[in-house]
Amino acid sequence: MPADPAAVERVKQLREQINHYNYRYYVLDSPVVSDAEYDALMRELKELEARYSDLVTSDSPTQRVGAPPLAEFGVVTHRVPLLSLANAFSDEDLDAWHQRASKLLDGRAFDIVCELKIDGLAIALVYEDGMLKQGATRGDGLQGEDVTPNLRTIKSIPLAVPVDGAPRRFEVRGEVYMPRTSFRRLNEERARQGQPLFANPRNSAAGSVRQLDSRITAERRLDIFVYALGWAEGGSPMPDNHWETMRRLKQMGFKLNPNSRQCRSLDEAKAYCCEWGEKRAGLDYDTDGVVVKANPFSVQGQLGAVGREPRWATAYKFPAEQAVTLLKDIGVNVGRTGSLNPYAILEPVRVSGVTVKQATLHNEDDIRRKDIRVGDWVVVERAGEVIPQVVGPVLDRRTGQEREFRMPETCPECGARVVKSEGEAMTRCPNTACPAQLYESLRHFAGVMEIEGAGDVLCAQLLEKGLVKDAADLYALTQEQLLTLERMGDKLATKVLAQIEGSKTRPLARLIFALGIRHVGERIAELLAQHFGGIEALAAASVDDIMKVPDIGPAIAESVVAYFREPRNLRVVKKLREAGVRMREEASGVTGPRPLAGKTFVVTGTLDAFSRDSAEAAIKGLGGTAGSSVSRKTDYVVVGRDAGSKLEKAKVLGVKVLNEAEFLELLRQAEARTGKGR
Repeated sequence: MPADPAAVERVKQLREQINHYNYRYYVLDSPVVSDAEYDALMRELKELEARYSDLVTSDSPTQRVGAPPLAEFGVVTHRVPLLSLANAFSDEDLDAWHQRASKLLDGRAFDIVCELKIDGLAIALVYEDGMLKQGATRGDGLQGEDVTPNLRTIKSIPLAVPVDGAPRRFEVRGEVYMPRTSFRRLNEERARQGQPLFANPRNSAAGSVRQLDSRITAERRLDIFVYALGWAEGGSPMPDNHWETMRRLKQMGFKLNPNSRQCRSLDEAKAYCCEWGEKRAGLDYDTDGVVVKANPFSVQGQLGAVGREPRWATAYKFPAEQAVTLLKDIGVNVGRTGSLNPYAILEPVRVSGVTVKQATLHNEDDIRRKDIRVGDWVVVERAGEVIPQVVGPVLDRRTGQEREFRMPETCPECGARVVKSEGEAMTRCPNTACPAQLYESLRHFAGVMEIEGAGDVLCAQLLEKGLVKDAADLYALTQEQLLTLERMGDKLATKVLAQIEGSKTRPLARLIFALGIRHVGERIAELLAQHFGGIEALAAASVDDIMKVPDIGPAIAESVVAYFREPRNLRVVKKLREAGVRMREEASGVTGPRPLAGKTFVVTGTLDAFSRDSAEAAIKGLGGTAGSSVSRKTDYVVVGRDAGSKLEKAKVLGVKVLNEAEFLELLRQAEARTGKGR
């Protein structure tokens, strides 16, 4: 039916908005709206064009894939267009896609391939007689930019592939991306040079590939995952389905995402989408969804495409990890070490399926560097983070009414005049008796020492009632005192006291971590406990003594020494000792050499022969360190059943993975070197 004037006007507005956002995203690599906002506008436009077919025009954004190529680069016409994908936002959307495909196939079943949808820049690589001849961006799907010199700098793109078993001429398609670690390094460097920061890894990758100077691209540590064969001619024939074709490309030297999966049913595909919606935080690259595609090429050919979207594939989108919202104000709280921590007070917005009202702003210097102002529209993200953070402002939406943030001159909790040491990013409250510091220190101590029941509410009540003035006072609490607190009955009070008593036997490293010494996290506490063996020796150590511990530098050493020079801290340690809290590392029972010294292990999943604690005790008994998180400094990750994100992160970082049998063998060999066999 013909469109009414309101629909005509709305379609015009939507096209103008979307074209502008496409230009900012695809051409300038500087987005001004979140993916969720963009998707919502595109959905609205598609719905209006579906309702009023007379409004569909060839220049509509719904008929395009990206944006025209920049004139600075040579133009490449794609032999086979690089199509866009329709989006699915729920299981119901996947059902609808599958039902449409099945109907067109007269009910014929087909297997499915699921691949993580990498948030990067789509490119096409053409090879002739085994040599890379051309690399181009997707552009608008029909024409892209010739960026061959830049793509040749990416080490994971093969410059040559074996001729045997390959077509004579062929095109592969992939997604160039910037790993999260490279992105953080790049933005840190740009910040030091006073340059504007990239909003996210996707725009960093796109901006890096589309440099006129390929030397800049080479410095950016880009990577690629190949996801499709575009076309092929001559030479050896390729398999007749996508899954086997990708296996062939891998044999030829192309890098594939190791997490792709062949699924025999739509239910398996849904399970894959659900699984990676939860596990994606452990990856070193951004993924915004899953590409779900029919595997047989015969099915793909029969289903064809509608407009610029193939019917044989769809993109299942994860909940947005970024969103744009209004920064209403900036508040400040005080941490356990006295740091004044600014945080964003936001207009509530949905990010990664969660309503976000507050987000971290790190410190005043970071706010200045990003030029974040109260009243700004800001990009908020949770990408892999438990605590949302403000990425930066959307400068195009400034009105001139925004105001700069200034850190308060006095502590918002106790009124003490704050200080900021030269070379430090954090402003601090110097008053160690500050109520906010006491509260945060108590929460930290109770959490690290695993005192269940001593959570936020109980800690606040204990301080408010004056029942504790520091963490050591927890061990002097009585049943009668606890019963004076709100919602505290005999059963709960007995449980809390039992938890407090049980915490006295926690390992020395836990106690060192629980004390809340600046710069001393879980791993550093482990190193200090192993090296000094007791609180007394650690308290008496000099800066030089502490710096003899591997991986400990001057900042940590000076912080530890400063902690034990503070009379108040010494009084806390004395009270802990008198309460019977364990102050020394227990002897391991292993004499002679410590064969695992200097090696860090992370245990994840369920082991058959060990509990988590007993596995870590075996590691420590042979001189090794048991860590809680995987990093590049981790030497081994020991995996049992149902291992999750730590295993994925180990794969990404290239950390050696041991199954339980391999772990047992390593322990056996290590113990043999001590003179005691397992």
